[in-house]
Amino acid sequence: MKTCFAPAERAAPGDLQKAIETAIKNPVINELMHIVSGLLAVLNEQRQILAVNYCFLKTLGIEDASQILGLRPGEAVNCIHAHDMPGGCGTSEFCSTCGAVMAMVSSLELNRPVENTCAITVDKLGKNEDMYFRVRSCPLTFQGTRLLLFFIQDISSHQKWAQIERVFFHDINNIVTPLLGASELLTLEGSRETQDLAQIIYQLSLRLTGEVSMQKYLTATKTINYQPILQLVSVTQIFKDINDMFFNHPAAKHKLFTLPETLPNLSFNTDLYLLIRVINNMLINAFEASDEGDEVKVSVDLSSGNITFLIWNRQAIPPDIAKRIFQRNFSTKADIGRGLGTFSMKLFGEEFLGAKVNFKSSESEGTVFSLSLDI
Repeated sequence: MKTCFAPAERAAPGDLQKAIETAIKNPVINELMHIVSGLLAVLNEQRQILAVNYCFLKTLGIEDASQILGLRPGEAVNCIHAHDMPGGCGTSEFCSTCGAVMAMVSSLELNRPVENTCAITVDKLGKNEDMYFRVRSCPLTFQGTRLLLFFIQDISSHQKWAQIERVFFHDINNIVTPLLGASELLTLEGSRETQDLAQIIYQLSLRLTGEVSMQKYLTATKTINYQPILQLVSVTQIFKDINDMFFNHPAAKHKLFTLPETLPNLSFNTDLYLLIRVINNMLINAFEASDEGDEVKVSVDLSSGNITFLIWNRQAIPPDIAKRIFQRNFSTKADIGRGLGTFSMKLFGEEFLGAKVNFKSSESEGTVFSLSLDI
């Protein structure tokens, strides 16, 4: 069978049944099933489940283990990509970036334990839910047969709040850095520009205050709910705030920052703080992805009752990363709480502002992130 990553082949039905019976009767495996407090599954070389412990069944809401024996882990937990290909779990184009599949394949190839983290979206009663697991795959040879002990720890809640906290400090740093830059210039300059610099410091200070207030709200409620503070703002005001933020920002150093030459004479109701926050995160990502001398361009488009802000840079996002760019827990970095920029764009842009946040990326056209609001 065709596969985009891990081998698709499965054990023959007779061999599978024999392996299941052998695993169940193994006293060592049986003892592990009672000792291990987290989720534990025993797999064959084809990554099919031969046995699971009670915690695994309880987490999945399954009473009879026979319902999942012979399945692969992604199929057992209802990963939304488990059936993209005829070969099942591990064979889709998304599986090459799945930490669980990588751990299983690597441990079999290297013949040693491999630990990884896994960002996964599962189907729970028809609704997609993002989850985050720490997984460990340990090869074991018993009576000439290779098995895998597959340990799973659900750290979704830990990851979620680690992200919220890191988003806060991430964005605070993005605000404080230009604030310090403007303050330093203010101490050195005594010219007529002083008042303009003082105004920038004032605006950034207001944004910093808003950042702290929102974090206090999120921390106090422990829920991702926030009531936007709507006010009438002009497109001109929005672009002035963007320019003030990045005129002396280190991320924009040695890069060409292009704003529209003309702006629409339009005002609309929105939460200015949240809107600017999402656009600034898009810009930070664009600048950090760009090389020295590259251009980062901001534009605005009006059509069909919408206003759309677009941020472009010439660098393309690799296809395997692009497929998961907005998945809550996914990141190319291993540390917990990563996946900050795009996560916060979706969170604040869509869940709070009610906007549409999207992107397009190709080698020929570069990358464009967009935020579209009804007006």
